[in-house]
Amino acid sequence: MAKIFIYGAGSIGCYVGGRLLAGGSDVTFIGRARVADQLRSHGITLSRHDDSRWHAPSERIDVATDAASAAAADLVLVTVKSAATATAAAELANVLRPGTIVVSLQNGIGNADVLRAALPQQTVLEGMVPFNVVERGPGAFHQGSGGELEIRHAAAMQPFVDEFRKAGLPLIQHADLLPVQWAKLLLNLNNAINALANRPLKEELSQRAYRLCLAMAQKEALALLKQASIRPAKVTPLPATWIPRVLGVPDALFERLGRTMLTIDPLARSSMSDDLAAGRTTEIDWINGEVVRLAQRLGRTAPVNERLCELVREAERSDVRPSWSGEALLARIRAAAGGASARHDRR
Repeated sequence: MAKIFIYGAGSIGCYVGGRLLAGGSDVTFIGRARVADQLRSHGITLSRHDDSRWHAPSERIDVATDAASAAAADLVLVTVKSAATATAAAELANVLRPGTIVVSLQNGIGNADVLRAALPQQTVLEGMVPFNVVERGPGAFHQGSGGELEIRHAAAMQPFVDEFRKAGLPLIQHADLLPVQWAKLLLNLNNAINALANRPLKEELSQRAYRLCLAMAQKEALALLKQASIRPAKVTPLPATWIPRVLGVPDALFERLGRTMLTIDPLARSSMSDDLAAGRTTEIDWINGEVVRLAQRLGRTAPVNERLCELVREAERSDVRPSWSGEALLARIRAAAGGASARHDRR
């Protein structure tokens, strides 16, 4: 049986690895001592927004706190936060066998490139987790939104595809994952808004002012992607270019339309909101920051996404968790966009 290692036993890593384990795969988790102790004590309990449940008892959990055990890996799923990718790459480079398959299941656009540069003898693939996962308690992880795992197609990955199918996590494979990654990132631009709102996702998205903030961030990104000749994939029933318009409709209409676009647990929050609540550094630089960097490469600016980056960084430094109203946040976003437009007109 193939040996699958989860490098980064956080919410996503424990959920995906736990599902594979429950499906009968040989899985080892690599994570911090706190998580390792919890898994050894409680096992893994998994749930999903449709009331599905899985459990793997503690005696079935194989967990380590350093990368050395990954020397036995046939497949490594990297699920660390984006800021830790370079460290993960350096540690794995010292232990992985040539030919090992490494899949980045991380936010952002360029993490697989970081891994690939450090792992020239391994096969590194881009992957994407479209759904939200929250930690509900020691060893308990809940999938709060819908979606299927997506991955760049490679012949070397095909022996593992059945492992994911048996776990109920079928892999959707693409010749080029970049359009899919950008499509997911467009949706993830809401992570910052949700974190600043300090509300469950469903509650936040029920209010038009917050949705207008997201629409502005998406429109700005879509204009840049068009200039860069990148066409986002269709990952929801509506094309990416239609979503900003739908976000602006009245609340009652959006509630009906939203149900066809994405299933969200009533209590789910974005991972960025969870990071702020826990006092952790967020992944803002690998989500809205990706739009800012794309603008810089094109000789343009991205004032809306740049302002969202600034507000989240301020929240990271603050001792008091912000809870922005939709109207106040929208005013700040519009001021940023208006100021950038005025500066452009003066040039």
